[in-house]
Amino acid sequence: MTSPRLGSTGRTAKALLVDDRKENLTALAALLQGIPVEPVSVTSGEAALKKLLVDDFAVIMLDAQMPEMDGFETASHIKARERTRHIPIIFLTAADRDAQLALRGYAAGAVDYLTKPVDPFALRAKVELFVDLWTKTNELTRKQAIVAEQEQRQQALAEAVDAALEALHGSDGVRDVGRAIEVLSRAQQF
Repeated sequence: MTSPRLGSTGRTAKALLVDDRKENLTALAALLQGIPVEPVSVTSGEAALKKLLVDDFAVIMLDAQMPEMDGFETASHIKARERTRHIPIIFLTAADRDAQLALRGYAAGAVDYLTKPVDPFALRAKVELFVDLWTKTNELTRKQAIVAEQEQRQQALAEAVDAALEALHGSDGVRDVGRAIEVLSRAQQF
């Protein structure tokens, strides 16, 4: 079995599985075996929204028809939140192929709407794609943070060099070599 993929930030890619039937959650988790993703299963839309408050997910697989809060309402809440609106949602439903339900799913923000029984190879390929995108996005974010930090260091160093040169040239004609050395010594700590 492949272990869940760690992003460069050390975080594991996760898939949120949402279905009111535990046997469906078990089947989905089994289907994901061998994919570098950690499945997180919940049995309601409300529970899914709570999980999304505290964790990040590469993909959400969401049952369209659940009691209380159905998948469409759950997806609407997910897409309304700034923090979660980018997470791809794959709707899964046992309902017959109903174009109206599929349209409703896409309108709620789904990237796909699949009817059960689901083609396991197609679903696995989609999940792998979203996990890969999630991992690459995290890597890019990490690299951007490193570049921003390096730019800050370069800016601080440039300011230190300017201050040292100013001390060496002296505004009143007096060179302050000691001050220039002090400024450059502090700059080495960056």
